[in-house]
Amino acid sequence: MAQAMRPQSSISLFSTDGKPHPLQDTLVAITAVLGIVAFVTAFFHNLHLLSSWAGLIGILTGAYGQFISVTTRERFALIVGLGAAAVGFYLAMAHGGLFG
Repeated sequence: MAQAMRPQSSISLFSTDGKPHPLQDTLVAITAVLGIVAFVTAFFHNLHLLSSWAGLIGILTGAYGQFISVTTRERFALIVGLGAAAVGFYLAMAHGGLFG
């Protein structure tokens, strides 16, 4: 039987249910950016303050995003960003910590 297709006007990249999730998408973006910053800067000993704080905030936003996430795509992106933030945070803690 033929089905009528409905155009999906505003579907986000991480939404698989067809509904917009602006808060979850924002948390995914923030967690990803902070995870990348924490991971990259953790390999430089003199940037341990930046990487430790970025990693800590990335871990917190990723954890809250996991708590309120709706779709699997959001959870997957949050886990990737959360993992990068955690690795950056732990390396920065080994290089000097949050307060130097």
